[in-house]
Amino acid sequence: NKAETAAKHGEEQVKIWRRSYDIRPPALEESDERFPGHDPKYKSLSDNELPRTECLKDTVARFLPLWKNEISTEIKSGKKVLIVAHGNSLRALVKYLDNIPDEEIVGLNIPTGIPLVYELDDDLKPIKHYYLGDPEEIAKAQQAVANQGKAK
Repeated sequence: NKAETAAKHGEEQVKIWRRSYDIRPPALEESDERFPGHDPKYKSLSDNELPRTECLKDTVARFLPLWKNEISTEIKSGKKVLIVAHGNSLRALVKYLDNIPDEEIVGLNIPTGIPLVYELDDDLKPIKHYYLGDPEEIAKAQQAVANQGKAK
């Protein structure tokens, strides 16, 4: 729970763990119920392959091969691609596409469930991007994401 973690460790520390580029939060212990090794879908992975913690830099490293080897190929072939992903994976994609510096990524709040459209040139560089929806509702949703790491 993000609010409980913020109450325990402080909002600024939680913001660093959640939003920075290369600072990982504390690793999960194997005894933690959230440890991915308890999930049957990961039974074929070794302990070394199961992440116990991850920062955005790790997400970028995991995501980029998919972008470069599969998604970009589909786009270049003329297809329109819909990416539905976890917030951190979307932050990784936006960081890559927009070339956002590591120190600025902390301030990027992608609202949950609101489509973000990227128009790309032939080299897959952004021409423009925008959210679909009411600007006031989008701003509220972005603020809700920013507030997730705050103590109640």
